[in-house]
Amino acid sequence: MGSSERQAVFLDRDGVLNVARVRNGRPYPPASLVELKFCPGVEEACARLKRVGLLLVMVTNQPDIARGTATLAEVYEINRVIQDRLELNDVRVCPHDDTDRCDCRKPKPGLLLAAARDLGIDLQSSFMVGDRWRDVAAGHAAGCRTVFIDHGYAEQRPENPDLVAASLAAATPDIISAAIVRKGVS
Repeated sequence: MGSSERQAVFLDRDGVLNVARVRNGRPYPPASLVELKFCPGVEEACARLKRVGLLLVMVTNQPDIARGTATLAEVYEINRVIQDRLELNDVRVCPHDDTDRCDCRKPKPGLLLAAARDLGIDLQSSFMVGDRWRDVAAGHAAGCRTVFIDHGYAEQRPENPDLVAASLAAATPDIISAAIVRKGVS
């Protein structure tokens, strides 16, 4: 890791930072700000990660924009509240659906690569935390360590996450330990 490169934790939104609405075993985003509820312990987890010098970057697929079931304004309002409350360094959104074949929709690593370029992030010493296979695959594709938050959804499981945890709060001590070891700080 070069002296100018920084470590980051890339965080999926729904199911990692805020509670996803689960229907038929699948997670869905809050439909509005009224439905936004933070996951237990997420504020403390983010504060701890920031205290050790990690950048926090939310990377979120929001295909409801492309599907017409949510507006860009609604999604950005929810994102703004999350960013402000958790003091995130950056927020990256893919508004596309799979049929758009964009480079930013996870499992492709476009959101992570762009944030790394813009913010001087060393991807190999950084982490991607998500609750779906797409998040873990995007983290692998970007060269990050990966953390799978397992909510037991009725869908495809990720391949070979570096860590599996029940929540961001539960994963935070391991992320901090790995980040400090990688930095070479004792």
